[in-house]
Amino acid sequence: MQPINLQEPNTEPGIPQSQLPPAFAPINRIAITAMLWLNGFAHIIIGLALATSVMMFTWLFFVDVKQAAYAHNLVHGFLHALGTLMLLWSISALISAEIRYLRGHKLLVETFIEVVLVMFLRKLIVLPVQDATPSVSEISIWLAGAFVMGLIYILIRVADKLPRH
Repeated sequence: MQPINLQEPNTEPGIPQSQLPPAFAPINRIAITAMLWLNGFAHIIIGLALATSVMMFTWLFFVDVKQAAYAHNLVHGFLHALGTLMLLWSISALISAEIRYLRGHKLLVETFIEVVLVMFLRKLIVLPVQDATPSVSEISIWLAGAFVMGLIYILIRVADKLPRH
């Protein structure tokens, strides 16, 4: 998170400082400071929640592996455990994005596209081991969604490599 200098004139979009009455300047500074503290607190909570979910999904992975071993159905259990690892991968991508943000970088849209793509792939991996047999249309919808998300991801990556003016 980049620090905001409250002494410099506002160059961000929104209400220009010249439109606020001068008497509001101290209140405006207090409000901005309070929101910065609140935003920092929110990111601490987000970080703790992501760390907790890493521990939970790791535990769940080992529970899935144990259940697969006891059920003597390794293929079914492996696919289920792989689905859990895909959730862990998504959390890892979100943690990386949060770290970059806290270091002052922008949040990248491609991170969220990656998370959605991983969720589509996870669903495709666990479809065969669901309790109910998926229909052809359900499989087609998930495949089409994964294809579209993959295409969007590739387009964003290519656009990032284009020279900026």
